[in-house]
Amino acid sequence: MVSQKCQYAIRAIFELARRYGRGPVKISDIAEAQAIPLRFLEVILSQLRRVGFVQSKRGAEGGYFLARHPDLVMVGEIIQFMEGPQVPVACMTDLAAAACSLQGNCAFIGMYKRAAKALSDVYDRTSFQDLVDNDTKMRNAASLTYSI
Repeated sequence: MVSQKCQYAIRAIFELARRYGRGPVKISDIAEAQAIPLRFLEVILSQLRRVGFVQSKRGAEGGYFLARHPDLVMVGEIIQFMEGPQVPVACMTDLAAAACSLQGNCAFIGMYKRAAKALSDVYDRTSFQDLVDNDTKMRNAASLTYSI
């Protein structure tokens, strides 16, 4: 399960992907469009900028923008940066595994590893452009009007 902070990071990157190529986006516009508290967003975008996912421009026409095309930014990259590997159960983390009374004799670990891989594969194969394209399709479908 991804944390609320990670969800905010994903939504911020998604909003920048939606507006890709249109210039810098003001932080207040991202916050409003994605219902992210401004103070959280400031911290998150600062972290994402430090590692190169986003760039910023100062000044009246400033804001944030993606450092790479949305096709080249995968959801899994953001999750990995914000939270580390996603695991279905806590005992798969190194610290918890060391304390597990079933360590080395767990019938479930293979299943848990397959579940973690499946989840990781979905995130790692989904680009932000995929999400933008899906959003566009959903918005277009919702705006269709039929008349007889």
